[in-house]
Formats: sequence, C-alpha cells, structure tokens
Amino acid sequence: MAQAKKLMRALAGEMHAVPPVWLMRQAGRYLPEYKATRAEAGDFLSLCYNPDLATEVTLQPIRRYGFDAAILFADILLVPQALGADLWFVTGEGPRLSTITGPEGLAALKPAGAIHETLAPVYETVRILSRELPAETTLIGFAGAPWTVATYMIAGRGTPDQGPAHGLRQNDPATFDALMERLTEATIIYLSAQIEAGAEVIKLFDSWAGSLKGEAFTRYALEPAKRIVGALKAAWPHVPVIVFPREAGDNYVGFARATGADCVALDNSVSADWAAANVQTDGCVQGNLDPRHMVTGGQDLVDETRRIVEAFRKGPHIFNLGHGITPEADPDNVHRMLEAIRG
Repeated sequence: MAQAKKLMRALAGEMHAVPPVWLMRQAGRYLPEYKATRAEAGDFLSLCYNPDLATEVTLQPIRRYGFDAAILFADILLVPQALGADLWFVTGEGPRLSTITGPEGLAALKPAGAIHETLAPVYETVRILSRELPAETTLIGFAGAPWTVATYMIAGRGTPDQGPAHGLRQNDPATFDALMERLTEATIIYLSAQIEAGAEVIKLFDSWAGSLKGEAFTRYALEPAKRIVGALKAAWPHVPVIVFPREAGDNYVGFARATGADCVALDNSVSADWAAANVQTDGCVQGNLDPRHMVTGGQDLVDETRRIVEAFRKGPHIFNLGHGITPEADPDNVHRMLEAIRG
C-alpha cells in the first residue's frame, strides 16, 4: 500500500510529470482552523502533547488542499525537553530553553533512552494519524538534527549566527561532542519510535547546517545525519529518509549519497536549475519555492512554481517550499500554487 502512494514512488526514484507536493509547516498559523484549535489547546506545548488536537491540526491542511503527505505536528525541541531541559514559548518571540554551557548542564540531562515517558503522546498522535489519513496520503515523521537542536540548547533560544554553539564547540569540545552524542542517540530512539507507531517516511531537519563550514560541516552535519540514517535503515530498510541541511550550498552536492538518505530537501538559496544539474543526479530532491511567494502571490508565484517543476522534470522530485510557510501567508496562494503544479 505504501509503495502505491505517489510521494513514496518519487522517493523510490520514480519521475512524475506532476510531482507530489506538501509544504513544510503546512499545519500552522496561516490557517484560521489551526488558530482555533491552538486556542482550544491553550498553548503551543499543550497542543503538541494532546494527541487528538495534534492529529486535528495535522489533518487540517490535508482536508483543505489534498497534499500528498502529512507531516506529524510536533516541534524539534520536544527532544531536549524529554532529555530534561526546561522548555517554554514566549508569544511573538519563540522558544526558550534552559542552557547547556558546560559539563554541569550536560550531567543534568537524562539518558537518551529515557525520552519515551515525555514523548509518548507524540507516538500516540502518529498512531492515530496512521489510521485516519486518506489512503493515498503519506505520513511523515521528523526530528531536528543534532546540530540544530544543540544550537537552541546551548543558547537557550534561536540566534542569528548560532554563535553560542560555535563558541562551545571551539572552547569546550568535550562538552559539545558529548551533547551531540546524546542528541544523536536520542534522535535515533525518537525516530525509531515514530516508525514503530506508523510513520512511513522520516525527515531530518538541520535548519542551521549552513552556519557550519568546511570540516565542521562534515563532522557536525553530515556525520550525525549519516549515523541516524544508517541506524534507521538497518532496522527499517523500506522507510525512506529525507535530509534537509538548510543553506548547505555546495555541500548539498553528494549529501544524500554520503548519508544514505533517499532524498535531499533544498532551501531557496540555491536555484532549481543548479540543483537539477548537481544534486538531483543522485536521486530524489525536494523543494524549493521561496516561502515569500505564499505571501505575495500573483503571477510571480505561478511563474516560479512552474519554473521549478520544469527544472526538476527530468528526475524524481517532490515539490515543497525552501523553508516553512510563514504565518503571513495567504491560504488562497496555496491553492494558486497547487493549480500551477497540477493544472
């Protein structure tokens, strides 16, 4: 059944004149029905940990748009919370965490195998979705990559240049490497549980990979992804994995092949023509419409959507944005995008 799904066939290398499509953050603040459900939950974390409501917001964009995939509604920072970090969200500003700045903070974290008690509601959401999604819709599970999650744990929040994380890896490499090891182990355990609950595809988000340069990119973006993909493939060789080393630039070339992933997702800082010539040669790619088009709309949205489809038409492609859809997006622009893809 899974292999009959269009997105699964693209991940297996099949080309489609009309590519499968879904959007990062497709369940989110641009949809009025999401806002209503979040208000019912009370706050963001309560929404993430309520399986019925998390299922509802995951299904909302499927009902409205008929995307080829649904991605589990959760957050990449649930893993550090499950490891014992304090996590809260500040309205209008984003997440806040207790910080890991040295050996003492690291020692206070739980073992990687202790995450299930906190994350059990997420697994239940996956189980419900696997029953309730339309038969043709692929269910994607996900996690943040260790480097990206570490940047939040070290700084206690998002930062423009991930400076605190770079500082720790340079000034206290023992603590930094131990944190990366803990996160890599926990990510494997977390994603394995999602697959056991019914996730058909896994996506690994390394949103801040682009701030790693040279050998640091290999060591802290590529190698952890390779280890995570390898562990999942050893247990579930039939489950495809999408990797997203955002803003990797030239490091996109060969990334899927080096990590063993089935697909590499592309941000919109690289052109579709360049990616078709240099990245799609290894297999399926995902991307890469600039999310701003979901705000501005118009003929530019239609033209750019068609241009991306045309650029990737000679190989396996999953249409998506280059990053997540933003709260300012117009829901009608998603319909315009889909019309441009599907005709």
